[in-house]
Amino acid sequence: MVRLATRIGGLTLANPVMPASGTFGPELAEVMDLDRLGALVTKSVTPEARTGNALPRLAETENGLLNSIGIPGKGLAHFVAQAMPEWRRFRAPLVVSLSAPSVAEFARAAAVLAATPGVAAIEANISCPNLEEDGRAFAMLPETAAAAVAAVRAASALPLWVKLSPNTADIAAVARACEAAGAEALVVANTILGLAIDIETARPRLGAGMGGFSGPAFKPIALRLVWQCAQAVGIPIIGVGGISTAEDAVEFMMAGASAVQVGTASFVQPTAMLDVLEGLVAFCARRGITDVAQLVGMALPARERLAAE
Repeated sequence: MVRLATRIGGLTLANPVMPASGTFGPELAEVMDLDRLGALVTKSVTPEARTGNALPRLAETENGLLNSIGIPGKGLAHFVAQAMPEWRRFRAPLVVSLSAPSVAEFARAAAVLAATPGVAAIEANISCPNLEEDGRAFAMLPETAAAAVAAVRAASALPLWVKLSPNTADIAAVARACEAAGAEALVVANTILGLAIDIETARPRLGAGMGGFSGPAFKPIALRLVWQCAQAVGIPIIGVGGISTAEDAVEFMMAGASAVQVGTASFVQPTAMLDVLEGLVAFCARRGITDVAQLVGMALPARERLAAE
C-alpha cells in the first residue's frame, strides 16, 4: 500500500494529482471519475466579464502548444451563481483560480470567494497583466507579486496558492516574496511566452501575436523552476509544465514539488491525470516507497548531502 494523502498548506488532498487551470472543466466527468483526483482547479475567474483575445487562440507546435486565450468568461458574479452549483456535485476539493487587473480587484474578488460555500482554496494567478504597472504581470517582480498576494491574504482566510510565471528574471526572489506575503503554496509555473509564425502569410499564428507555450518541450524549464523555488522557500510547491506521464510527475516531486498539475496532456488524452496517478502508485510500489511524500525533494542538493552523511 502507498500512502497518497498530501498536505498543501491548510488543505489535505487525497492524492497529489490535479488539473492545471484552464485545461479542465466539469464536462470531463463524462469520461472519468473526478473525485479520484486530489483536487479540482477551475479556469481563471476574473472580477468582470471578458471577451478574450483575438482569434486564432491556439497553435500546435512540435512537442507543445501555444495559446493566447485571454481568460474569456462571464465574471465572478456569474461564476458564483451559475458555475458553483455544478462544481459542488464533486467531493474533491475545489480550488478556484483567480485573476484580476489590480491589487484592489484581487482583494475584492478574494472576499467574494471567501464567502462562497464550496470553495476550498484560492489559486491566485498573478501571471496576469497588472494595469497598475503598465500591464506587466504581477509575478514579474517580487514587489508587485507580494502586493497582490498580501491583498488576497488580507481579504480571505481560505488556503492560498499562488501561481508563478516563468517570464521573470528571478523566480526564486518572487517565490520568497510571495511566501513572506502569506502564500501557503506555490504553483510553479504558468506558461512561458512563445511565438509561431505562418511562413505563407508572414504573420504570427496567434491572433494576439505571442502566446503561452506549454506541453512536453516546456518540461525541462518548468522542472528547473520547481528546483529553484524548492530551495528558496519553505512552503509546498505544486509542479506544473509538460507533465504527461507518471515518470514526469516523479521528476517534479523529486525536484521538490509536493503535488503536480496536468494540463496540455489532457487535451491529447482526457484521462491523462488518472494515468499519472495510477503510474505514480505503481512506481512507488515498485521502489518500496510507502508514502508518496518520500519522493518530495529526493533529488535536491540538501537531500543528497543528508544521504551522504
